[in-house]
Amino acid sequence: MIVHQIPVGQMQNFTYVVYDESTRECIIIDPSWDLEKIMDVIKNKSLKPIYIVNTHHHFDHTTGNEQLSKDAGVQIIQHEASQLPHEISVSDGDEIKFGNSSLRVLHTPGHSKDSICLIGDGKIFSGDTLFVGSCGRIDLEGGSASEIYDSIFDVLYGLDEQLIMYPGHDYGSVKTSTIGDQKRTNPIMRKIPKADFITLMGQ
Repeated sequence: MIVHQIPVGQMQNFTYVVYDESTRECIIIDPSWDLEKIMDVIKNKSLKPIYIVNTHHHFDHTTGNEQLSKDAGVQIIQHEASQLPHEISVSDGDEIKFGNSSLRVLHTPGHSKDSICLIGDGKIFSGDTLFVGSCGRIDLEGGSASEIYDSIFDVLYGLDEQLIMYPGHDYGSVKTSTIGDQKRTNPIMRKIPKADFITLMGQ
């Protein structure tokens, strides 16, 4: 599974083109602005798009959905809690397959009700649930400090520390990290009681 990390827009977003090396089938994660960059990768690598996958519904991760869906001829996958237009709904534990590769859906609410992470082949696409050095904000509609605490410590904390983490934004000191490095360096992943975490997050 090969990953192309593409900086897009003015909010330090990342779009990802992820493809199966043997079949060239690919998925596009969180297409936003600069769709020509995404299509250039697809054309230059002779890839066959299969799906658009959104880690959550916020506009800076979905604003390219409609146009790219038309241009690439693919369906849109979102978590079942999403209220945005999409063709395929997924829930926790579902597999998204492309070629001989697949990514498993982890439902990780907290930044939004429909937030998901995608895990497979030694990689995790963490969307806005976890950034390098921080986590997604919880002051938007559907945000919850309690829920993001559960997502971080009940879902992400126990994952393989060697997993390479690809975040939804370029907000950290590096563009990618590992779960292990984040457990050691990210203050958000320092285990504290939930009540203290909620206070820390201002809720």
